[in-house]
Amino acid sequence: MAFAPLTTEFIPWGSAARKIIVAIGSKLAATKAHISFAKKLTNFFDRVMELMTTVAGILLICALLMVSVAIASRYFLGRPIGWVVEISEYIILYVAFLVAAWVLKKEEHVKMDMVLNRLNPGAQSLLNVITSAMSTVVCFIIIWYGAKVTRELYQTGYFTPTLLELPKFIIIGIIPLGSLLLFIQFVRRTYNYWKSWRASRESA
Repeated sequence: MAFAPLTTEFIPWGSAARKIIVAIGSKLAATKAHISFAKKLTNFFDRVMELMTTVAGILLICALLMVSVAIASRYFLGRPIGWVVEISEYIILYVAFLVAAWVLKKEEHVKMDMVLNRLNPGAQSLLNVITSAMSTVVCFIIIWYGAKVTRELYQTGYFTPTLLELPKFIIIGIIPLGSLLLFIQFVRRTYNYWKSWRASRESA
């Protein structure tokens, strides 16, 4: 005697069960897609930080070459190059804001850890959550006012009162841009330390 395979079609509540299974499957698929998108977004931001770091390195090399040429021209040819100092100052500003987020990701920023190192891992994570959240707020303020000032400089057409007379918004614009990258990295840092703190509480 042959028996029919046991399926939900022969169970009175099979229709409801199938709906529940389909709903769970859809939820899992949506979660998987969300995680995949977040991972792609994270990888994209990491590549942007690496690109900014590469640009900063190129700018430093250019500054080194320009200063070397200016020194040689001044002492051997008696012809100083006046714009080198000005460009070098701008490069230093650009480099600082281009690499700030990347340095934060590597946890290489200068910090006072004498008290932090005496705390347990959970307390360390909580303190890092607080400091990262505060830094995120500071970055947001810099972005807001930096973008506002850059926009005003662009609209008024203000130029630097220097030898090159460059548009001032080009120089100031790196401040909100670099602060935006730093803001995003601080958000990531806050979230990562929050997860570490939650994990330490669950394991306690």
